[in-house]
Amino acid sequence: MSLIPGIVERIARARADLRMGLPVVLMTDTEGALALAVETLDEERLRDLRAIGRPVLAITGWRAETLKARAYDNDLARITVPGDVDARWLRSVADPADDLRVPMKGPLLAERTGGAELHRVALQLAKSAHLLPSAVLVPLDHPATFAAENELTLLSAPAAAEELRQSVPLLPVVSARVPMAAAEAGRLHVFRPEDGGEEHYAVEIGRPPRAEPVLARLHSACFTGDVLGSLKCDCGPQLHAALERMGEEGAGVLLYLNQEGRGIGLANKMRAYSLQDQGFDTVEANHRLGFEDDERDFRIGAALLRRLGFSEVRLLTNNPAKVRMMEANGIRVVDRVPLKVGRTAFNEGYLATKARKSGHLL
Repeated sequence: MSLIPGIVERIARARADLRMGLPVVLMTDTEGALALAVETLDEERLRDLRAIGRPVLAITGWRAETLKARAYDNDLARITVPGDVDARWLRSVADPADDLRVPMKGPLLAERTGGAELHRVALQLAKSAHLLPSAVLVPLDHPATFAAENELTLLSAPAAAEELRQSVPLLPVVSARVPMAAAEAGRLHVFRPEDGGEEHYAVEIGRPPRAEPVLARLHSACFTGDVLGSLKCDCGPQLHAALERMGEEGAGVLLYLNQEGRGIGLANKMRAYSLQDQGFDTVEANHRLGFEDDERDFRIGAALLRRLGFSEVRLLTNNPAKVRMMEANGIRVVDRVPLKVGRTAFNEGYLATKARKSGHLL
């Protein structure tokens, strides 16, 4: 029946539930668990969890490395939750804000027996909800029954894991003419992901012919740089320089992707900024939070270009990873056009880190 939610809709529900502090139920053919995001966990729900079973804290391998905990599952660690700790303790393990002030969180006892499939999916869901990548789980003997009796979202962990790996189809919503400072002949296209996630935008300058390589820029949203004019990054100057270049040539496409903070969301990006103020570089800050160097999905950009009818681009970027991702997803990059603008006294270290650790050609 089409009115029954499928896995895509259930994942969207699970994201919203976790952001609001509600638990979700994860299951496989052989096991089940109740999972909550640590960032939104309160004392009352922690007490309820303990009444059901023994809680286990899941953190990513990067966060475990920071805390000197053993990640027996490689990409994550399952930490035994002591019986006398509160939700604040759990948040202190998940959030590196006080790592320097209170460096000793443990000793943290990592579990090495049993499977980690449910814990891995819980972390993926927390990441996709732009929460800190940490979750607390309690095993359930009858997960489907528990979910039905308590009106909770139930997810098949294998199905959710597979869906979260996929590139989400983008559906066109509307397009309209938008005269801009860079070019009076502008048109904004709005695309909505099938999973109900954040919308992405394509700004078309002029009428670029589909049969020729188009001057294109994949630009990830940067509220601080694009809107506030932050001097800590080069995002705002790159955005405006790309539009100006397209305006000068009379044609181009700017893909504005809502992947703030390299895909970790604005709140986590500000957490990373706080860590940078403590002396960590941008990559180290992401790792201390439990994220990868870069959590963005550049397949979205390739999908938007194909939707617009383009197959070849002259890509405005300093990032070779964008070139490789375009090529891997069916968009031929005939030329990489450098975009070297926005260097300030405030972002010298940031740019040096991008060049040294992320391979940017600056």
